[in-house]
Amino acid sequence: MIGTWVSILPPIVAIVMVLVTKRVLLSLGSGIVTAALLVASFSPVDTLQNLWTGMIVSFWSEGELNTYNIFIMVFILLLGVITAFVSLSGGSRAFADWAVKRIKTRRGAKLLTVLLGILIFVDDYFNSLAVGQIARPITDQHRISRAKLAYFIDSTSAPICVISPISSWGAFLIGQLALIFGTSAAISYSPLSAFLMMAPMNFYVIATLAMVFFFAWTNIDYFEMKRHETRAQETGELFDPNKEIPGQLKEDFPIHSYGRVIDLIAPIITLVIVTLGMMIWTGYRIGGSASIWTIFENTDVPMSLMVGGLAGTVLAAVLYISQMGKNETASYNLVGKAFISGVSAMMPAILILIFAWGLTHLIGVLETGPFLSSVVEQSNVPVNFLPVIMFVLAGLMAFSTGTSWGSFGILLPIAGTIMINAEPELLLPALSAVLAGAVFGDHCSPISDTTILSSTGAGSNHIDHVSTQLPYALISAGIATIGYIILGLTGSVWIGLAAVIVIIAGLFAVWTSKRNKAEVRATSY
Repeated sequence: MIGTWVSILPPIVAIVMVLVTKRVLLSLGSGIVTAALLVASFSPVDTLQNLWTGMIVSFWSEGELNTYNIFIMVFILLLGVITAFVSLSGGSRAFADWAVKRIKTRRGAKLLTVLLGILIFVDDYFNSLAVGQIARPITDQHRISRAKLAYFIDSTSAPICVISPISSWGAFLIGQLALIFGTSAAISYSPLSAFLMMAPMNFYVIATLAMVFFFAWTNIDYFEMKRHETRAQETGELFDPNKEIPGQLKEDFPIHSYGRVIDLIAPIITLVIVTLGMMIWTGYRIGGSASIWTIFENTDVPMSLMVGGLAGTVLAAVLYISQMGKNETASYNLVGKAFISGVSAMMPAILILIFAWGLTHLIGVLETGPFLSSVVEQSNVPVNFLPVIMFVLAGLMAFSTGTSWGSFGILLPIAGTIMINAEPELLLPALSAVLAGAVFGDHCSPISDTTILSSTGAGSNHIDHVSTQLPYALISAGIATIGYIILGLTGSVWIGLAAVIVIIAGLFAVWTSKRNKAEVRATSY
């Protein structure tokens, strides 16, 4: 069953279950059980062994500690503790009060969130969690739903990282391009210059960022997102209180009115500075070179996040303890409670990640990705349409497996080999289409770790985030698909890009016109 069509069943089961039941852990568990049965060819003993492996792979893999995943989980827990301390000290309230005096509109709050998402481009994990911590007090004050915040975070993390050369993604992809270009002496450009040239060919990222700015600037929303935004504006409920919200502190956790802006700003700035410093240090230590590209290619992101989280947690605790004697409600007894409350608030996200990583591991054993890629290799399609084929396939692969990097590793060499031999002029568009499709699939997959972390950073229910973001992501993907089809028909990247821009502009004009007509009708009654 390995490497056959059967290998796509576990992700299909998990995704269908998520959409039908709205219960993430049950759905991921169903996918894991399905995968374990298939890997074991339905042997009961082997199935149990596979289930055990799937559950412990987040902690122990290939005979050693899985430090990558462990450090990510520790960082998430530490972020919960930081949140607890800045709330306990009144820092969140003070920062929100300070920001509201300066950011007086919902538009300003939304645009600030988008701007932060673009500026913090060094890593998608870091982006998802850090932007949420900074923006959440502001968006909460302006009654912007947590689902909308999660959409802004998710749509400016991976889409920005995949076109930024100075990022963990950029370094990885430049390294992949170097391997592909090394197989041909006919390539005249360097991996770095090729990466930069590919940015305007990433039609999905262009459409996604354009939509993010449109929805941040306007007060227009559609589909499930409209329901969340209407509820937030009319009732002040930023999320459904009956659903589990990662990062949401328990009601019995005391939040006090005393506080200063520095109680929130200092821990977050410390987290950012220490994390960036550790990324540079670990990249230099491993790569042995002061080159910025070498540093980001070799940096240890999870370790850097964990150390930055520890630094931020220590400072947040110290700032709270320093209130003793100034704030009559401050107490040493609450220090331990802050740790417990912060950790417990993040446990739903940790459990989802553990299950998602377990499913991803078993899908890898089933070779779902290689099976999907073999479909393209064996098909006889015109080479000019390979970019759109690669976009769709990368989207399906990343959506099914929950990982864009896995799709990169499998499809980039395939696209590179085919295009170098058949149509070198379309090499970069085909490679860029792989990047675009993988980001699209990862962007809206309910089993993607970046989707999970965006929900966590925003304090949104995970299924609410998936269901509200999916229609917007599909629209962007539809625009990108048309762009790649036109690129294939004309052989011109610029005509394809122009088509994407025209479609985006036309869509925005239609949405704005409908909103204006609705407002006129509302005022006429």
